[in-house]
Amino acid sequence: MESKDYLKDISEIKDLMNKSSRFISLSGLSGILAGTYALIGASIAYYLVTQYSNGIMYFHGWVFESCLFTLVMVGLLSVATGILLTTRKAKKQGAKIWDSTSKRLVFNFLVPLAVGGLYILIILTQGKYGQSGGLMLIFYGLALVNASKYSIGDIKYLGYIQIILGLIGAYEPGYGFWLWVLGFGVMHIVYGTWMHFKYDRK
Repeated sequence: MESKDYLKDISEIKDLMNKSSRFISLSGLSGILAGTYALIGASIAYYLVTQYSNGIMYFHGWVFESCLFTLVMVGLLSVATGILLTTRKAKKQGAKIWDSTSKRLVFNFLVPLAVGGLYILIILTQGKYGQSGGLMLIFYGLALVNASKYSIGDIKYLGYIQIILGLIGAYEPGYGFWLWVLGFGVMHIVYGTWMHFKYDRK
């Protein structure tokens, strides 16, 4: 009996330590919606390019500006949805949404993402457009892996997938768009669904 109580105490202590060092209120549903936004945005961009640019992405003019605006809106909607749903989940769990752990999570996620974003902008100004899709996936994947040590560790696997897809896109730039769709769209929905049933429904 004492042995069982001892093991239970150890398990509870381990659980408390894990909660104190990791932000575990991330919402799987936010991943599903982020993937949905990405697919909608990709569909809009694909329509604009195929209908008004003869299937070629010109990096000037209203078509490019419209695609860029769509990409920015996908990002903003994904971030807003993630904050909203994660905040709601944290309140249900009685957890703090903004503490030292969540700050470390955000910092470790944003550093590689910001560096990657600046690098992509630099190469775009130099007229090197072909690998931008692959680079987005690579730096996003690195951001996920880097942040995973302060959150649910499972997100690193999504990061690895994004990095692999990005490397393929860098090697085969012609498939960059479809790999972007697969990484940011389909994989987010698949991963978000898995996370929802694994963690959110408990």
